[in-house]
Amino acid sequence: MDTIQQVVLIAHTLIAVLIIVLVLLQRGKGADAGAAFGAGASGTVFGARGSSSFFSRTTAILATAFFASSLTLAYLSSQRTAAPTSLLEDAPAQEESLMTPVEDELPSTELPSTDLPTTDLPSVDTGAEELPAVDEEPPAEPNGQ
Repeated sequence: MDTIQQVVLIAHTLIAVLIIVLVLLQRGKGADAGAAFGAGASGTVFGARGSSSFFSRTTAILATAFFASSLTLAYLSSQRTAAPTSLLEDAPAQEESLMTPVEDELPSTELPSTDLPTTDLPSVDTGAEELPAVDEEPPAEPNGQ
């Protein structure tokens, strides 16, 4: 089924390229005004009407083929078997014993007990005597203000 889908995809791409080429080869509507005044349109390979009817018909046929190949590709892709979409779905399942850590291998979270002797630390002088209390007035400055 993959080969059929690949063939239709290649044909679909070629049809799309041919449609693009045909649309670019066609003349615009403004080119018909020049042909009405004898611009030599009657001496073309495709006849007196020029190539417009040939290109228009070919574009319509290719557009129909493009539509049909689009529907065919949509149908073929819907008929595919469900394949895994990621590598994780295709991986073999592991046993649960491998997924759970072993208690003996885990590092201990308990802090080690230290039986260090306690020492008296020297007291820190904070200078609380020098600072006035909140309720007291600050001392007067010596310059007499």
